[in-house]
Amino acid sequence: MIKHDLNKTLQALSAHYPTAINGIKRGIEREALRIKPNGVISKKGHPQGVGCALTNDHITTDFSESLLEFITPVSTSPEQTLAQLKDLQKFTLSQMGDELLWPISMPCFIDNQDDIVLAQFGDSNIGRMKTLYREGLKNRYGSMMQAIAGVHFNISFPDTLWQGLHELSDSTKDLADFISDGYLGLIRNFKRELWLISYLFGASPALCHSFLQGRQTELPFKKLGKGTLYLEVGTALRLGDLGYTNSAQSSLRVMYNSLDEYVAGLKEAINTPSNIYNHIDDYTSETPKQLNKNILQIENEFYSPIRPKRNAASGETPTDALLRGGIEYIEVRALDVNPFSETGIDLQQIHFLDVFLTYCLLSDSPAMDWQEQSLSTKNLDAVVNEGRSPDLQLLKQGESVSLTTWATSIFDKLKSVAHYMDAAYGVSYYSETVATLAAWVSEPNKTFSGRYIDILANTNQDNGEFALTLAQQYKQSHLGADYQFYDEAFLTEQASKSITKEREVKAEDNVSFTAFLDDYFAKVK
Repeated sequence: MIKHDLNKTLQALSAHYPTAINGIKRGIEREALRIKPNGVISKKGHPQGVGCALTNDHITTDFSESLLEFITPVSTSPEQTLAQLKDLQKFTLSQMGDELLWPISMPCFIDNQDDIVLAQFGDSNIGRMKTLYREGLKNRYGSMMQAIAGVHFNISFPDTLWQGLHELSDSTKDLADFISDGYLGLIRNFKRELWLISYLFGASPALCHSFLQGRQTELPFKKLGKGTLYLEVGTALRLGDLGYTNSAQSSLRVMYNSLDEYVAGLKEAINTPSNIYNHIDDYTSETPKQLNKNILQIENEFYSPIRPKRNAASGETPTDALLRGGIEYIEVRALDVNPFSETGIDLQQIHFLDVFLTYCLLSDSPAMDWQEQSLSTKNLDAVVNEGRSPDLQLLKQGESVSLTTWATSIFDKLKSVAHYMDAAYGVSYYSETVATLAAWVSEPNKTFSGRYIDILANTNQDNGEFALTLAQQYKQSHLGADYQFYDEAFLTEQASKSITKEREVKAEDNVSFTAFLDDYFAKVK
């Protein structure tokens, strides 16, 4: 099968389908905590001027009322996507009074996790379900972990590429199944080399001491300023044991070798009672504290740095949508908020992700057993904690290899992928981006985490002070800039429509909350 050899695949695509890659679609979801001017988490409700969090497609909340989420529509232009993201943040800031957007992933100073107010979505059945789900997360894992912000990068490849690869492979599968298999291959390869994303773009090597809330840790933290803890050669605490992961899910063996296998793993988790959470009252009690007592309340509770996705119909669960139509796009959830960009992600990152994910798609991707998945997690943990150490060794197919050697070999392949993509798009920025970031392998101080720690160390600046200064600068920049894609009138209209839509959702409820959830979980089974 031609796909198994990256160079032969690129040669065949260049010869027969030279522009097939043209038309990549992307979307971005950026999270950001609302904070007070003094750098403490806001306890105020969702800004009224941006509408209803339940029904505004572009400005909503994640776990807490203060954790905003900005969602761009699908676009083939990364410049347009960033312009939309910037406009959404500009508009929201204009509705926030003196509050700011926290510009990094790890939370600001939080005295007590009870200061983190759960997101409120109104009193419709679906709105109450969303809030109860979050209460379940709080009671299962604590609120502090849920205050971490990230950036999600959604991508889908054009039909022309899939059709070309299908013909080149001589596959007898129908195109939808072929596409799903291709995306799963991408996911497996991404998990194998996810550590490279953490090395390059990890931007959470430091945190406020309040985040630990008295918990003990064996990580070799150093102290700086008033209360900053940092890992001298670390990269992305958000992706490590202190971050947006949880040990309770470590026993879940969700695999990615076929769509049926992946769905079966998730469905088992959402239908299997947990012996850890069975003491917490669920929706059948008078004072529910979680949706249900299963290992996962719903599918979204499963944490993974990358997910296969399909847009679901009304009332359809994510896995049922996948079974109905196959994988439609991929959601990359492994990105820290970029503190050096006022939008939280920049164009260089998008160009690199285009190349890296195309490389993951076109490269050979053997089946991945649980042992290999566990190995990939160990590699990620090593890079999270000491990725900028010059002596760091990783495990590749059971053999020890230096990060530098492995990363260099990946970049050699990325250069070939970038060359094909440049030719397809009639540009040079893909190759230029790969060349720039390749230099970071031998110069770790150029990585996001390297730059971050250098700034803190050279200025003896507290992590919170540094982030607060950025938040002030970015707010001033956003409010002083012109709208680039949307305008104030359009976003105001969208906010107003979301309030009307939320009322309509509530009016359509014709059963009790308990009956609503009875029906929902019956469908899940």
